[in-house]
Amino acid sequence: MVRTSTAGKSENTEQDLAARLDELETRIAFQDDLINTLSDQVTRQELDIRELWEAKKQLNTQLKEVSSSNIRKEEEETPPPHY
Repeated sequence: MVRTSTAGKSENTEQDLAARLDELETRIAFQDDLINTLSDQVTRQELDIRELWEAKKQLNTQLKEVSSSNIRKEEEETPPPHY
């Protein structure tokens, strides 16, 4: 029968726990960095979306101005010759 010492198991367990703790701390650090990177990206995208909405509003306004001056309403158009 082989006996193992409890001191050896305890030391091994402490080393395993320390290694697992180090790995978890490393993962958390990488996750924090990733979260910050994603947050920055979302912020930039939000600003881009706001700029695009403003550009869309301006284009709609310009289109309404142009279409109202160049295109007649359907009632004002003369019917095509085949009618």
